[in-house]
Amino acid sequence: MNVVCLDMEGVLVPEIWIAFANEVGIPELKRTTRDEPDYDKLMQYRLNILKEHNLGLNEIQAVIEKIDVMEGAKEFLDELRSVTQVIILSDTFEQFAAPLMKKLGMPTIFCNTLEVASNGEITGYKMRCEKSKLTTVKALQSCGFQTIAAGDSFNDLGMIMASKAGFLFKSTEQIKKDYPELPAFEEYDELLTAIKSVL
Repeated sequence: MNVVCLDMEGVLVPEIWIAFANEVGIPELKRTTRDEPDYDKLMQYRLNILKEHNLGLNEIQAVIEKIDVMEGAKEFLDELRSVTQVIILSDTFEQFAAPLMKKLGMPTIFCNTLEVASNGEITGYKMRCEKSKLTTVKALQSCGFQTIAAGDSFNDLGMIMASKAGFLFKSTEQIKKDYPELPAFEEYDELLTAIKSVL
């Protein structure tokens, strides 16, 4: 049995931290997993900037409410879910993802959790498991599933390369250049065709 594992940010919805950085005018917060392969280092960097500017979960959630999913994303997901099982594997947090999942028709998502103080300050975060995307793909495979994966960033490469088929979607020129063996697509219909061809 097949299961498709998709990244969320950059694939189905815009990058949340970039949208927030634009809204609050702090360009340093535009740094994402496309720029920094070490997720822990990236998150510590973000939390320090939030603390410095006295910003917390409430401010981020207010921006997320205004974010719309990428054009064509819901239709792509609906079509894909009509032919196979789909799980979204994301390094985002449940406190960020919930409103966006509603806009996508409530697909299954595995993500992480923020630690938040009563005043809304984000004090830390709890990863679901180490190397969460790769670990989840391997766990699914150990249950008898064959995985097909797609994503855009450094933190997606593990699950993409461990799957029976893997694709880059709306990735960076550098990642595409570094991994020429991975098929890379820019449009949902191309990705859908590629996934269907290996189901």
